[in-house]
Amino acid sequence: MTTVFFRQLLARFGLLLLLSVPQGQLQASAADTLLVLGDSISAAYGIDEAQGWVQLLRDRLEEGDRPVNVVNASISGETTAGGLARLPRLLQEHRPRWLIVELGGNDGLRGYPPRSLQSNLQQMVQLAEKQGAEVLLLGMRMPPNYGRAYTEAFAAVYPKVAKAEQVPLVPFFLEPVALLDGAMQTDGIHPTAKAQPALLDHVWPCVQVLLDERVDDQSCTP
Repeated sequence: MTTVFFRQLLARFGLLLLLSVPQGQLQASAADTLLVLGDSISAAYGIDEAQGWVQLLRDRLEEGDRPVNVVNASISGETTAGGLARLPRLLQEHRPRWLIVELGGNDGLRGYPPRSLQSNLQQMVQLAEKQGAEVLLLGMRMPPNYGRAYTEAFAAVYPKVAKAEQVPLVPFFLEPVALLDGAMQTDGIHPTAKAQPALLDHVWPCVQVLLDERVDDQSCTP
C-alpha cells in the first residue's frame, strides 16, 4: 500500500508541475530548432531587429502554425572563419535540426582567398551534419569593382560547396534587392527595412525544402 501511495503522489506532483508550465514554453521546448548563422545582413544591421528577415521568418512560421524555434546567432562583421570557430558551441548549446549559413560577404569585402572561404563553408556544413542538422547555404557575391577574376572565383565557391556537400543553396541571397531602388542603406551594403520581406520571400522556397527535408526537390538543390 505504501508503494502504491507514493507512486500516486509522484504522479500527481508531476502532473501539477506540467500544468504549472505556460503552454508557450511547452510548445517551444517541443519544437525543433532552426539556427541562423550569419553576419550583419542577418543581424538586421542599421534597422530594428523586429524588421529583419530572420524575425520575419520566425513570424511566418508562427503564422503557419509550424512549431520551429528560430535562433539567430548572427553577428555583424562575422567571417566564415569566425562562424566556423563559433559553430561547435552553438551546435552543442542549441542542438538544431536545421542550420542556415549566411556568411562570406565579409570574407569577400576583406579580399580573403576564395579557397579559404570554400574550406570554411565546407567544414561548417560537415560539422552541422555530423551533429544531425540539415543545412541551407545562402550565397553572396562581390561588386564588380573587386575585379572580374576575384568576383567570379568568389561567386563560384557557393555552388561548389553545395554540390560537394549536397545541400540546398540560394545562389545570391541579395539578388532581389541588390538593384532595387530604396532597398539598400546609404553604405550600399546593408538592406533597408523595406528590403527585408523580399529577402524572406527569396529564401522561403529553400527554407521549405529544408524544413520538409525534400532532398529530391530540384528547385533548391545544386
